[in-house]
Amino acid sequence: MAALRYRRFLKLCEEWPVDETKRGRDLGTYLRKRVAQAFREGENTQVAEPEACDQMYESLARLHSNYYKHKYPRPRDTSFSGLSVEEYKLILSTDTMEEFQEMDKSMWKKLQEKFAPTRPEEKHKAWARVLSRPRT
Repeated sequence: MAALRYRRFLKLCEEWPVDETKRGRDLGTYLRKRVAQAFREGENTQVAEPEACDQMYESLARLHSNYYKHKYPRPRDTSFSGLSVEEYKLILSTDTMEEFQEMDKSMWKKLQEKFAPTRPEEKHKAWARVLSRPRT
């Protein structure tokens, strides 16, 4: 029975698409890693909780087959922001997320430079003020 479960998960992993725009954050990649961890011994792996394993497989299979998309169709393919699916994919891509992080870093650096004391003795005074504040 464990061999059957293993083969079902392998088939699901093979069919699950990998989103190249989400390097390191893709659900398909994460799923493959988790299956490899859970079935370290391949078909010989003993499943401690077979019911939970079967339930997990069924849930993932429903997601993969777009079961809920077909069961609850949307009247329009829009969202509250009015952006399209392609625009969301672009925004959520790893490259765009990295660009946002760089923008945040540059803003943080600007603030540090603006408010940072220039002389070492001023640094100590600033930290002393922060540390001496009563905590709420």
